[in-house]
Amino acid sequence: MVFTIYILIAYILGSIPTAVWLGKSKYGIDVREHGSKNAGATNTFRVLGKGAGIVVLAIDIVKGSLAVLLPFIIGYASWGSDTLIHLQLLAGIAAVLGHVFPLFANFNGGKGVATSLGVIIGIHPLAASICLGIFLIVFIISNYVSLGAIVAAFSFPWLVHFMFSNDNLYLMIFSIVLSLAVIITHHKNITRIVKGEENKMNLFKK
Repeated sequence: MVFTIYILIAYILGSIPTAVWLGKSKYGIDVREHGSKNAGATNTFRVLGKGAGIVVLAIDIVKGSLAVLLPFIIGYASWGSDTLIHLQLLAGIAAVLGHVFPLFANFNGGKGVATSLGVIIGIHPLAASICLGIFLIVFIISNYVSLGAIVAAFSFPWLVHFMFSNDNLYLMIFSIVLSLAVIITHHKNITRIVKGEENKMNLFKK
């Protein structure tokens, strides 16, 4: 019963459609009708600008982290325990699904990259930090946000299991599933990158 409640809370947190609500309330724009038509941070940067993009990115990361850290914050499970890890994995999946299929936005959300980052920050901060570094390096070199996300997602399972010697079977499965989910949701971006048609963004351009 407790697991079910946490999973439901995680899904609701993930379902907060930050880009949609911010776009409509402050700019009168539904980001799902512009740019890549995606309700995520990248399209918010593209459609509404850096200020709005940073806000959406930050909130989407926080909701992912909060979803998996809540059991620890309220003292239900201790850090590093199997109970916490297993609950975090279920909550993490629920939060990402909530972002991709948000209850509060007609189940039409984003690709879950920022929320996934928040989830792995809450579960494995060190691996998440390296993934973030990988993302930034690939993004800065290529100017492709999607490519950075794909490479970082691909790196996550390898980091967890080989660099940090994970021995938890469920965490291994979760890291692979999460990695595949991010890559699969970017299948159209992969096609556009191969064809040279993917939109570029310059991180340092005003």
